[in-house]
Amino acid sequence: MSLEPDLRASRQTLRDLHLELPKAGLVTWTSGNISARVGDGMLIKPSGVTFPDLQPEQMVHCDLTGTPLETHFKPSSDTATHAFIYRHLPEVGGIVHTHSPYATAWAANATAIPCFLTAMADEFGGEIPCGDFAMIGGEQIGREVVRVLGNHRSPAIILQNHGVFTIGKTPKDALKAAVMCEDVARTAHLAVQLGNVKALALEDIERLYQRYQNQYGQ
Repeated sequence: MSLEPDLRASRQTLRDLHLELPKAGLVTWTSGNISARVGDGMLIKPSGVTFPDLQPEQMVHCDLTGTPLETHFKPSSDTATHAFIYRHLPEVGGIVHTHSPYATAWAANATAIPCFLTAMADEFGGEIPCGDFAMIGGEQIGREVVRVLGNHRSPAIILQNHGVFTIGKTPKDALKAAVMCEDVARTAHLAVQLGNVKALALEDIERLYQRYQNQYGQ
């Protein structure tokens, strides 16, 4: 069976998901990207294209070393990072990267986002961890994401002095995690400004996480 019809559909889906990033206030200009695992490879945003200008056929098909399988468009500068994550976390089917302002402000302070909120316990199962600084352009960021999230149930990580990476079984799941990460980062920031913040108890975090992951929704 030909892979091409699935690839076309995946390109359309990925383009549509990219349009949600500026709508949610997670990106500016050309920063940020989403990728999708497709068969033995992946699709990822082309480098330097603004979100309103993105077209399905521009989504770049790469193998899982990050090497493009076509030459029409250059892939994102974060391609090696995405490829490394896919190679080392086989359960991941989608990855999102943003520089959303509130979450990135926590990253600039090299501070994990504490679990102050039931919404955080639901989605992230605790704090959103902060990884160490890693240089852009190679596999260094991917290594740091895998190092931290490979031993953490949060689908989101903030990276020191950089921004947000989220993972999911699908690109839509990773996008949801990115939206929720920014939402709780904003609320946590406001709570800290007010002072006297109270973190959730570990046993309550566990109950909330299990309920949301195993009972919530249809």
